[in-house]
Amino acid sequence: MAGKKKNPSAQYAFIGLIVALVGCISTGLIGSANALLAMKMFTLENTDALNLALQISIAVLVIGLAAYAIMAPDNVRRFFTGRQARYGSNSLILTLAFLGVLFVANYIVFNNPKSWDFTQDQSNTLAPETMDILDVLPAKVTATAFYSQNLNPAAAEELLMKFKSNSNGKFDYRFINPDLDPASARAAGVTGDGKILLQMGDTKEIASFATEVELVRTMYRLISPEPRAVYFLQGHGEAGLEPGGELSYSIAKSTLESKNYTVGTLNLISTNSIPEDALAVIIAGPLKPVSRQEVNLLKKYVDAGGSLVVMQDPRFFTEFGDAPDPLADYLETDWGISLNEDIVIDLVNSQNPFQAISSQYNSHPITQNLTDNYIVILPQARSVSITAQIENVFPTPLISTTEQSWGETQLLPEEVPSFDPETDTPGPLNLAVAAENTETEGRVVVFGNSLYATDDIFDAYGNGNMFINSVDWAAEQKDLLEITTRPSTPRVFIPPTQGRFLILVIIAVLVIPGMVVFSGVYSWFARRKRG
Repeated sequence: MAGKKKNPSAQYAFIGLIVALVGCISTGLIGSANALLAMKMFTLENTDALNLALQISIAVLVIGLAAYAIMAPDNVRRFFTGRQARYGSNSLILTLAFLGVLFVANYIVFNNPKSWDFTQDQSNTLAPETMDILDVLPAKVTATAFYSQNLNPAAAEELLMKFKSNSNGKFDYRFINPDLDPASARAAGVTGDGKILLQMGDTKEIASFATEVELVRTMYRLISPEPRAVYFLQGHGEAGLEPGGELSYSIAKSTLESKNYTVGTLNLISTNSIPEDALAVIIAGPLKPVSRQEVNLLKKYVDAGGSLVVMQDPRFFTEFGDAPDPLADYLETDWGISLNEDIVIDLVNSQNPFQAISSQYNSHPITQNLTDNYIVILPQARSVSITAQIENVFPTPLISTTEQSWGETQLLPEEVPSFDPETDTPGPLNLAVAAENTETEGRVVVFGNSLYATDDIFDAYGNGNMFINSVDWAAEQKDLLEITTRPSTPRVFIPPTQGRFLILVIIAVLVIPGMVVFSGVYSWFARRKRG
């Protein structure tokens, strides 16, 4: 019997399998990377190289298999016609079908995110007002959240995801680290950390922090833009709003304008009235006292629901002399807030103890997102105290120094200040206080310093953030939109009684393990009985 002719190239067919194996592994790895990239689990600036590598890997896989088939055609024929191939093909089809269903299900879920809130108080569901405003968005809104690595973005991302999931494709978001991309933060007019820029077309609004109420109010301003005016009081030697000069608030002005504020100046001595559109009046560093007549106008304005942001330096650095200060008297009488006659000496800053540093914060919308890395520096500051409780007035200290500070009351030339327990005020000292009158809805924010918001140090640490937050809070339109609040359901762990605890122990330690053991023994006897 003539022997079957042997294929001489079959002995080299394994090389084709090795090449195909390498191609298969590289295709799997690069394909996985592409899938993760598509799911935005990481980013890559240039994806062309990755796509080229995937194509090359697939080509290597195909070439390897083709080479094997050419060099060992008998093996391929037996593989596809043998019993193993028949059974193997069934398993392969089932495996591919399972993977296909898994892939399609994940693809559909990933591209159509949907969540259900099973909590008792629906704490993970947006308020009806939020759903309404998302339904009537006239165009797509993009949120850009500026979060540095010092601030945990988890809560903000969860909230923004809820907005996106309920927007029918009209809301999207992204995160930017302002420390790594300061140009984008500056272009957006964002100061500080934790701010969220909402943009619809060319219209922009900035949310000061990530809460549902703040985002909805900002979105409302975005789709219903109305002029918002704030005024800097002038006529007492205050710094100007234009660039140049020894002191200026030009950066503060431009930052407010980037938030769609209309910023103007106000000279009460000449106009004798406050514009009706004034959401807040900013009194920044008067060198001479604000007159009694002006204070009366300001008091009337605040009693009608207006707001003041007062930034007043120590008397020692002004031209007040021994003249009375009607503005300080008004703050103390009507708001219980005292501008103390001292200069803060803060030893936390060993290089310049005249620079007070905000080392402690109280919870308040103005201090949102201020962290240890975003301290507020107030050069040549005076302390601010809450000296009395006024009816319907609720003051809140905002920032304060540590115990390594004191209020120096007798600053003498060419003398290093030192703490005198008989005349000086020991730290910690309040550097700023905010207060609201719940009856009149008037608001005041009082700083013992005006230099912290000038151009020279506006961008230093959290200075700009503190100033902008203060104006935002003072100028907030309370009747803009109210969100329905849900009462939270208190959840208290009630430990079981001794009897119930004993039952739980018996079930967990004896009953359940005993049932398993009994089942095993029963099965053993049953098999033995059947032989």
